Amino acid sequence: EVQLAESGGGLVQAGGSLRLSCAASGFTYADNVIAWFRQAPGKEREGLSCISRTDGSTKYTDSVKGRFTISSDNTKNTIYLQMKGLKPEDTAIYYCATSVGISRCPHLDIPNMNYWGKGILVTVSS
Repeated sequence: EVQLAESGGGLVQAGGSLRLSCAASGFTYADNVIAWFRQAPGKEREGLSCISRTDGSTKYTDSVKGRFTISSDNTKNTIYLQMKGLKPEDTAIYYCATSVGISRCPHLDIPNMNYWGKGILVTVSS
């Protein structure tokens, strides 16, 4: 069974940086994509970024483009989200998710993902 586990969250000051990790296991499909989502208090979960583990192609939502970078270390089965220039409005629970059996990132919508991690809290203080 596919399992995803996030780590690296915590408290950071505005303007600071943080790197989240997503350890992935249990894949039976050769093609899959991994995405990062977040859910701020009182808001809907939103897709942030996605990477294809097949060809390394990436996708970002406009709100994080230029500040967040997604990467994948397939030897470690770990996907990273490097976040810089953090703002208080980036405070949220961050989730990694996967869509299996595809090689290109789909539209970053919740229904397009098959499996989810439990999430990790990122708090940005002002």
